[in-house]
Amino acid sequence: MKDRIISIEAMEILDSRGNPTIRTRVSLENGVCGTASVPSGASTGENEALELRDGDKSRYGGKGVLKAVENVNREIAPELLGMTPDRQAEIDRMMLKLDGTSAKSNLGANAILSVSMATAATAAKSHNVPLYAYLGGVSGFRLPVPMMNIINGGEHADNSVDLQEFMVIPSGAPSFREALRYGAETFHALKKILQSKGYATSVGDEGGFAPNLKSNEEACEVIIEAIQAAGYEPGKDIFLALDAAASSFCNQGSYVFQKSGSGTKNSTEMLGFYGSMVEKYPIVSIEDPMDEHDWDGFSAITKKLGDKIQIVGDDLFVTNTDFVRKGISKKAANAVLIKLNQIGTVSETLATIQLCQKSGWNYIISHRSGETEDTFMADFAVAMAGGQIKTGSASRSERIAKYNRLLEIEAELGESAIFGS
Repeated sequence: MKDRIISIEAMEILDSRGNPTIRTRVSLENGVCGTASVPSGASTGENEALELRDGDKSRYGGKGVLKAVENVNREIAPELLGMTPDRQAEIDRMMLKLDGTSAKSNLGANAILSVSMATAATAAKSHNVPLYAYLGGVSGFRLPVPMMNIINGGEHADNSVDLQEFMVIPSGAPSFREALRYGAETFHALKKILQSKGYATSVGDEGGFAPNLKSNEEACEVIIEAIQAAGYEPGKDIFLALDAAASSFCNQGSYVFQKSGSGTKNSTEMLGFYGSMVEKYPIVSIEDPMDEHDWDGFSAITKKLGDKIQIVGDDLFVTNTDFVRKGISKKAANAVLIKLNQIGTVSETLATIQLCQKSGWNYIISHRSGETEDTFMADFAVAMAGGQIKTGSASRSERIAKYNRLLEIEAELGESAIFGS
């Protein structure tokens, strides 16, 4: 056989914030090779798998990943040489056993995931099929609705907005191509509106604008204005979504709107705040509305709003089946944000998605704030057929790369492509 792994080599590269991350190449006897680069988050849940950093302050302020690179080259690679790359689950299990910790703290989740993703990419090439078809099989034909982040706040921007992301969801479009156009046109209309109001149009980590608005509500209002200026109807063509990332402004059980100067709220008052936002604006999804420890708050908002909108857990669930099972039993949400690097292997990510499918919950494939030009997640979103993707705004090439890959996939699928959730 000529499709066995003959080398696995990792290297240190930079992500979209200029911080080190890891890229791994898997090569086969037949000359086929695949690569994968691992992203990094800024707003992270405390239960995420460990992203291994060197801690050497003389290099990249301690953020180097040479240890993770060495773990791939010296620890993981020798264990996997001679295997075929289509043995994904077995390869992932071998790496988990080699690490031996629940948080992947010995080898590093970034090291393990780089090999896991690169293995899948290599296997797809070896079988001469696109990655989405290899991973999704007969289900790999659904293009996701983009949840396009067009105003950044929270930990993703140095401004006066507490909530982390304000997104547009062009679910009224007939295709992914048109949905992307709806979103991009709204993005450009928003820029003109912000300029006319004297606001800055610099962008945050994920490509959305980061103006010093007067309130969180004003962010929704200027987006509504932009949707209309672009020629679309809010609540019909384009809807809104929020990512509060509430853990980032929660202090000892209180939610402190320090950036906007809007005071402090308890969990009940936050519920009222979100209820008011949903009444005033065409919001169809709220992510991490409460702190990751506030399970009762999550259950309360799901009980109140879950039959109207999508309540998404990110920091709450960290793409981990144990936490998702807890969420299901407590009715703490009705959707899960899926991030490959929160859990650390392709196989474990698939297990979380399968749990969502079994439970009738939605799931959204998501990028991280520190991204690379790698487009794995675009193929993964189509393969998983969840119908939703978060991969940033209509700016910054590391975000646009994913959108452009989805355009390619839609063109390849032709008439067989289905759009939306």
